Amino acid sequence: MKKFRLLFNAMLIAFVSLLIGVGVANPVAHAEKTYQIGTDVTFPPFEFANDQNKYVGIDIDLMKAIAKNQGFKVNIKPIGFNAAVQATQSGQIDGVIAGMNITPERAQTFDFSKPYYKSGVVMAVKQGGSIKNLSQLRGKKVAVKTGTSGAAYANSLKKKYGFKVITFDDSNNMYQDVLTGNSAACFEDEPVMKYSIKQGTKLAIVTKPAESGSYGFAVDKGKNKVLLAKFNKGLANLQKNGEYKKIVDHYLESKGTNANSSDHSFIGILKQNKGFLWSGFKQTLWLSIVSIIFATLFGVVVGLLGVLPYKFFQGLSSTLIYIFRGLPLLVLALFIYTGIPTLTGTKIPAFIAGVVTLMFNEGAYIAAFVRGGINSVDSGQMEAARSLGLPFSKSMFKVILPQGIKLIIPSFINQFIITLKDTSILSIIGILELTQTGKIIIARNLEGFKVWTIIALIYLIVITLLTWLSNWGERRTRL
Repeated sequence: MKKFRLLFNAMLIAFVSLLIGVGVANPVAHAEKTYQIGTDVTFPPFEFANDQNKYVGIDIDLMKAIAKNQGFKVNIKPIGFNAAVQATQSGQIDGVIAGMNITPERAQTFDFSKPYYKSGVVMAVKQGGSIKNLSQLRGKKVAVKTGTSGAAYANSLKKKYGFKVITFDDSNNMYQDVLTGNSAACFEDEPVMKYSIKQGTKLAIVTKPAESGSYGFAVDKGKNKVLLAKFNKGLANLQKNGEYKKIVDHYLESKGTNANSSDHSFIGILKQNKGFLWSGFKQTLWLSIVSIIFATLFGVVVGLLGVLPYKFFQGLSSTLIYIFRGLPLLVLALFIYTGIPTLTGTKIPAFIAGVVTLMFNEGAYIAAFVRGGINSVDSGQMEAARSLGLPFSKSMFKVILPQGIKLIIPSFINQFIITLKDTSILSIIGILELTQTGKIIIARNLEGFKVWTIIALIYLIVITLLTWLSNWGERRTRL
């Protein structure tokens, strides 16, 4: 029992430390002179990770060159297109550069820079296929990427040509859906599609560019006007001195990409990305450990409230479990990372948002089995303790909890395994855990099957070890 109390006190101290950390982090964030710029590093050639797993591409090189030209610094945050857009709106970051088309709808929410690249949407099909034009898509499915101009273009044509639109979060999955034959075609920005074909994707462009539009750097409406002015001035300077053309030509005109010359075998991919994968694995493990500590604290407190002899606390416990167990993890993560900053104006680092998300979601499940474990102890145990003159609290800590904890331990280890797997969902808010790491690697080498196989094996090895630990703990508690 003493160990349990020490553990409880340690978790309480850690929780308070986290809150203090959040509190002191904000003044630092506000004092930062470096601009936080969100991007999507699965969108080559505009932004992606190179063979050294450094973020490069037209957008990133352009942003850094403008920052150097105008005398400010940027911190590129690879959080994905959707997360970058929402993070800009909520004030989590200062702007977004991610091959973002300037449209009238978006201009109502964002302030855009002057256009820095003109593009158009093309349709691509599997090489050697029979689909050559839009009229052949009737009754078939086409793949698009969420939030892109290609998706908007496809949706505007689906009734006219009678096809169904399937949406994906990244380009590689969209391409794979066409290559496997699930979709007849996909719609993508012309330079992105050309670059992917150059890297070895076996697709072919069959239409001329349509829906011509321009990419722009975006900030939240009415905010960061100084940054926007610096971007426009820097862009003009780069276009004038020729540096802009050098950057664009480096990615679109030269044959300097070495993706095809890299070793694309399982061993080759593993060797080339072992440091990056290890970094993602450490982030996954660290996120799981920190989250399960706070989830345990939250779950134990809420679970104990549920067994107190007071209706109010029992109702409070049931309500908290119902709310946080009922909310989808993805929705909760986005609400905490983008919703709360929008309401309060306070930035929440992605890692902290991830920990809080898992704390509430996983903690609700822990609370449920803590409450169930305690309630499963024979009620006569409590009555006997009280009849001996022990108060409720001492009866609970000395008699009921030691028996209930034995029932809880196997479920607790299972919950840790679930937490480890659930960290993959937090890639939606840009945490560079194992799944997000895989997405970035695939965006460069387009080897989705091999990369996901490697990542799946990593998860399986860790989960197998934890399952053995769970079984061992279950056997020990039966003694």
